[in-house]
Amino acid sequence: MISLPYMVFFEVATHLSFTKAANSLCISQPAVSKQVKNLESILGIALLERKSNKIKLTPAGKKLYTHLKKAKALQTDILTDVEIIKDELKFSGQLTIGSSTSLSIYVLPKIISQYVEKFPNINIRLINRNNEGIIKALLNREIDLAITEGHVNNRQVQSEHFMDDEIIAICSAKNQYANRTIEIDEVPKLPLVLRELGSGTLMVLEKELKKVGVNSSDLNVKIRLGGIEVLKNFLSQGTGIGFLSKMAVAKELHNQELCQVYINGLIIKRKFNLIMRRGEEPLGLVKIFIREAKKAT
Repeated sequence: MISLPYMVFFEVATHLSFTKAANSLCISQPAVSKQVKNLESILGIALLERKSNKIKLTPAGKKLYTHLKKAKALQTDILTDVEIIKDELKFSGQLTIGSSTSLSIYVLPKIISQYVEKFPNINIRLINRNNEGIIKALLNREIDLAITEGHVNNRQVQSEHFMDDEIIAICSAKNQYANRTIEIDEVPKLPLVLRELGSGTLMVLEKELKKVGVNSSDLNVKIRLGGIEVLKNFLSQGTGIGFLSKMAVAKELHNQELCQVYINGLIIKRKFNLIMRRGEEPLGLVKIFIREAKKAT
């Protein structure tokens, strides 16, 4: 908080009048004069020029007044934020979130843990589905907020960027392609183990491959598996090559249980998006969750 001498000077500088400052602060005019003189004594410099009944700021007074305006604005922001937080801590209820598998396993646990610790009266329910299932649940109002991977082609929803990710080709350390670099034209020959149809990872993969001239119909798909952990466990046995989120296989890459297959000219970046029903602004629990989630990433 701004101390009394500075507060008194601020009012005098604002009104350029001891009388108006006294009225604003509900103190006597002599008290105003005393506080300003004390402040000038403390700082060792004149802040005001007094000529007859007129007051003018000295260069030092102008500089101090500028800083005090910023301090007052900051003080207002602090007090406002504190009041908002006090109100938010009283929030209670249930927030239901639908998320893709990658985020549900590797990103959201930390965010949700911090969220419920900060807002203990809020309960969170997390539904883990593929993109199509999440959007359907959002439109059916089974969930309050969806977090999906890649672009959602549906006019009934609106999206907001949340975070970035990368999809890479991986295989067992025992696989002949482990840590190898291959060319794009070799991709159709690879024995692939891919995610199930409707998976966000699969949709992003097919889109990026098409950009470099490889259609999904050209791929040599041996097996389709539902779920990241199932796919990782299968690939670790040595059979096939898959595509998964880099954050999902970070541990396995570090432990060399899985290895990356580098493909010249193919970099698959994707975005995770916050998805809301079109025309609805995020309010209450949803708004707070979005704010806290962005802070944590």
